[in-house]
Amino acid sequence: MPVVALLTDFGTRDHYVGAMKGVILGICPEAALVDITHEIPPQDLLAASFELAACYRSFPAGSVFVVVVDPGVGSSRRALAAEAAGYRFVAPDNGVLTGVFDEAAPSAVVELTERRYALASISRTFEGRDRLAPAAAWLAAGTALAALGPPVADYRLLDVPRPAVGESGIDGEVVRIDRFGNLITNISGRILAKLPHPERARIEVGPNEVVVPLLATYADAKAGEICALVGSTDHLEVALSGGSAADTLRLSRRARVVVRPGLD
Repeated sequence: MPVVALLTDFGTRDHYVGAMKGVILGICPEAALVDITHEIPPQDLLAASFELAACYRSFPAGSVFVVVVDPGVGSSRRALAAEAAGYRFVAPDNGVLTGVFDEAAPSAVVELTERRYALASISRTFEGRDRLAPAAAWLAAGTALAALGPPVADYRLLDVPRPAVGESGIDGEVVRIDRFGNLITNISGRILAKLPHPERARIEVGPNEVVVPLLATYADAKAGEICALVGSTDHLEVALSGGSAADTLRLSRRARVVVRPGLD
């Protein structure tokens, strides 16, 4: 059973997601449709890129992902299909696939130009339904990526914030905030492990440089305690036991998080 996963900023109040699913099932009725999320903040490409990168490897190999967060809809921006790490992706050429491509360089990227793999009429305001969803469905049905259009080498990438690593430690920032209020940073567990005595690292959060302990899991924190830990996506995050770290610390995305090496 082919899997098609959807990630958008459409929400679920309106018909948009349902219309895309209807198009996909009309082309590939055997597809299993999975909603990753439709609650990306409107037009927030960076948030969409991080959410996709956080979950795509949890899917079966060969799954198709259609991502519609598209502030440039109706413009001259291209629509793409790509293959990376054994998965296929369909999205606008606006950098929303950056998080995936950072982890796994694409083996092929094409522009969606072959009209037989789109609906007969393409709306300038809803290419997700008329161009992207059909392309994803045709891929799920077994169509080769190369059949969808010509290869592309100059696809767009976002300017993703990277942690700075030096002798004094790691200087990173918050890049995602989940619904629990956990502040998820761009500092990976792999980078953290390179510090001397990482288990004794000093974590400083926000402009007030609030110091929080580094723990192994949420359960190790006392009720109401703010802590840091390496979460399920292998990134350092700041959490509050029983509450929202984001609300309590009054921090948002781009807040600074610094890791100082542990002492001997």
